[in-house]
Amino acid sequence: MTDPDAAFAANPFRLNLEQQKKRARELQRAVDAGDAAALLRAQAQRQDLAPPLRLADAQFVIARELGLPSWPKLKSHIEALDSSAGAIRAGRIPDADMPTLHIRCGHDIGEALALAGFEGRFLEYSDPFCQGPVVPGDDWLARRVDFLAEAYGEEMDRPKSDIRAGLMAEEAGLARAHDYQRVALWFEHDSYDQLILARVLAVLAEMPGRPRIELVSTDAFPGGERFIGIGQLPPEALHLLWSRRARVTEAQCALGARIWSALRADDPTDLWTIAENGAAALPFMKGALDRHLQELPGAGDGLSLTQRLILRILDERGSLTAGRIFAALMREYEPLPWLGDLMFWRILAEMALAETPVLTVEPGGAWPQRMVALTDTGRACLAGRIDYMDLAPPERWVGGVRLLPGAPVWRWDGAAGQPVRGR
Repeated sequence: MTDPDAAFAANPFRLNLEQQKKRARELQRAVDAGDAAALLRAQAQRQDLAPPLRLADAQFVIARELGLPSWPKLKSHIEALDSSAGAIRAGRIPDADMPTLHIRCGHDIGEALALAGFEGRFLEYSDPFCQGPVVPGDDWLARRVDFLAEAYGEEMDRPKSDIRAGLMAEEAGLARAHDYQRVALWFEHDSYDQLILARVLAVLAEMPGRPRIELVSTDAFPGGERFIGIGQLPPEALHLLWSRRARVTEAQCALGARIWSALRADDPTDLWTIAENGAAALPFMKGALDRHLQELPGAGDGLSLTQRLILRILDERGSLTAGRIFAALMREYEPLPWLGDLMFWRILAEMALAETPVLTVEPGGAWPQRMVALTDTGRACLAGRIDYMDLAPPERWVGGVRLLPGAPVWRWDGAAGQPVRGR
């Protein structure tokens, strides 16, 4: 077995207690020496902190910065991680009790699961239903193939036939879930994950001889950088999350089926109603559905939330490469990160294709290195003086909702917190 310590040595979610004790002592000394930046760090976690700083207070600050409420909680978390790492080194197989199919909306944890000792089969099911048409009817999968080939095929250097084969393989793998005694679902809290989770649950809800279904899901994990998804985590963290998995209930399967149906409708009202009144069975679903619906054009400016944030970054920071915009969006601006890099590039490139563009993208070269600049029209749109949908942008979809310039479209009313039928 490959050594997980060597493979993930620099992982910011791998924490060492002695290192954190050292960081706390360094913070204490810096505050007591009059370091203004160190004092600001401390007061960001508790405003009443001031020199001389007690070691216990410095440890509290370190714990809070890592995402935990107290130093004792940090110690307990590190001890649990160390225990999981020990179990991996001892060769324990977490899923040895029954044949298991692990389903994840990407390939990002496949290697880490193997390093953590899991032996069940891994299935990637990663069609990004949060972007592009998701429509009713028997041809819905063909529509997804067309969209993915047009949106990402060139950047991924994948012909349409390969994209079709990939989606068909995902569907076939999901349909064979009954071949296993257990299906383990690994999904975090954002709209990318949660909409795919809804689709998976909808299929499993109708499956004869349904296997046992278990869910590994979280919206946070302590570490040295912002938690976006479980693909960031080292093997011992996945091992620890496995110990906290929960069995999926009938109510959760039924909710997944309802959401999958509502997502495909050309009217977003049912999806919003579920988010407001019926999503409690899946704890992260309401936030994900609300964020998904905020990709509708805004009632005041015609911009989706992602489009608005991109323009705000350019307005505040000036011209940037596309890669730097993506990094700022994911690390600082986006309230619930959900975009993959090519999904982001699709949105950015489309914004430059409006009849009167809100931004410009320099031609040529790999997309992350291409310079992007805000136009005067973009500034006016960001200020709400121009409606983006009046600029003839390319057609796009939010689930089953088609957004066609020049026609009345559904919009997101941020003040009311709901979709509205707009002009």
